[in-house]
Amino acid sequence: MNYDLEMEKQMKTIKEGTPLLLHACCAPCSSAVLERIGNYFKVTIFYYNPNITNEDEYYKRVNEIKKFISSFKTKYPISLEEGNYNSKDFFDISKGLEKEPERGRRCYKCYHLRLNETAIIADELGYDYFCTTLTLSPHKNSNWINEIGEELNNKYNSTYLYSDFKKKNGYKRSIELSKEYNLYRQDYCGCVYSIRDKMDE
Repeated sequence: MNYDLEMEKQMKTIKEGTPLLLHACCAPCSSAVLERIGNYFKVTIFYYNPNITNEDEYYKRVNEIKKFISSFKTKYPISLEEGNYNSKDFFDISKGLEKEPERGRRCYKCYHLRLNETAIIADELGYDYFCTTLTLSPHKNSNWINEIGEELNNKYNSTYLYSDFKKKNGYKRSIELSKEYNLYRQDYCGCVYSIRDKMDE
């Protein structure tokens, strides 16, 4: 399925200014996504990333998001909702999968953990839609992410917005915006296993 095309079809049926909860992993990925959808939706960024197992790194990334949205303007104001940070949540879903390579089954469970929490919060706070910046990265499996979103779409009241934000040069645009806004760009996903695999490259 062309998830970028599916998103565009959805957006044609949505009233501008509709509230959307956007799960975000970092400021650079948020940048190109907000540029793409920020003039259609009233976006609240949901920063929930227990996979970032280094606490200093976790707060460094959320502070970069705060810095970015304070200066980046869209048609509708952007707000931020911080989730609970507990890396134990990530380690619990990773048990038995510690030796899995990046982009394997551990990553699938990590996507599910973060998207499920996003859907729960979107439902509890009454957001019409929820989505994630994760599909911007060429290192993430967009098919898995959208399949999880579709599963959650049938479980909660909020509607999942399909996406493949790397399309239409989305990833390239995130690099450009990172330079323009002097954003910190990390070179690993966040967990101890992604650091391990990067060091093995």
